Amino acid sequence: MNNLELLAAALEYVELHLRDELRTEEVARACFCSKSTLEKLFRCVNHISVRDYMVRRRMTLAAKALVEQPKSSILEIAVMYGYSSHEAFTRAFTQVWNCSPSKYREKSRSVELFPRLDSTLETGEYIMAHRNFDISEMYDLFQKRRDCYFVCCDICNLIPINAISHKAGDLAILESMKRMEEVADDEDIIFRIGGDEFAMLTNSTEEAYALSIASKLLSKNGECFTYEDKQIPLNLYVGTIKLGDKMMRYQELFDELQQTIQMEKKKADAMKEAAKK
Repeated sequence: MNNLELLAAALEYVELHLRDELRTEEVARACFCSKSTLEKLFRCVNHISVRDYMVRRRMTLAAKALVEQPKSSILEIAVMYGYSSHEAFTRAFTQVWNCSPSKYREKSRSVELFPRLDSTLETGEYIMAHRNFDISEMYDLFQKRRDCYFVCCDICNLIPINAISHKAGDLAILESMKRMEEVADDEDIIFRIGGDEFAMLTNSTEEAYALSIASKLLSKNGECFTYEDKQIPLNLYVGTIKLGDKMMRYQELFDELQQTIQMEKKKADAMKEAAKK
C-alpha cells in the first residue's frame, strides 16, 4: 500500500468506526502500517493528528444529532459517539464548538463544521493541497436547488491568526460560520468546503437575495472575536454564484465554488493595490 492509498484507507476506516472506541493504533493496524508512519503522514498532508480528526468528525456528527434528535438526551448522544459520561462528552464538544452541548442544542440548525476530508485519488496525486472536504453527500440537494444561488466565503489572512495560536484559528472558523448563520434564512444550508472556505446554498433563485446576504457578511468585516485577552479582527472574502439548470458532476460543482472564492480574492487584492496608488 503506497502513501496515497494509506491515507485514503485511514480516512475510510475512521469514518466507518466513528461510533466505536477507536484509537490511532487500531487505525494503523487496519492500514497495515505503524502508528508513527500513519501519524507522520496524516499530519504532513492533513495538518492535524489522527485523533484530533476523529474527535472533530465525531463532534460534527454529534452536533447534528443534538439539533435533529431533540428527544434524545445529551448522554444518549454522548454514548452514541463513544463517550461513557456526560462530562467527557461535554469537554470534547466544548473544545471543538466553543460552547456546551446544551447551549448548542438551542440553535435551530446544525452546520458542517468539519465534514469528512476528501480522499479522492486523481492522476496519482492526493487531492488535499487546500484541505478540501468531501461534500458529496449533499450532491442530491445541490441538484434539486441547482437554480438557486450560492454565497461563498473565505477568511482573509488566516495564517497570521493561526500564528497567534491554532485555537485562535479554530475560533476564527467558528466566528465565520456564526456570521453566516446569523444572516441565513431557515432554508439556507451552510457547509465548509476547505480549510478556511465556506459556502451557503440558499433556497432562492433571486440574485438580489444572494447579494443581500453577501452585503450583510461584508458589513461585519473588521469586527473582532476574542481569544484569551486579545481582540482579533476578522474579515471575509464573499462572492455569489448561480450554477444554472445544467446537470453538473460533483467535482465540477465543487470547482465552481472554489473558483468563485478565488475570483473574489483577486478582486479584493486588485482593489487594495489600486488604493495604494
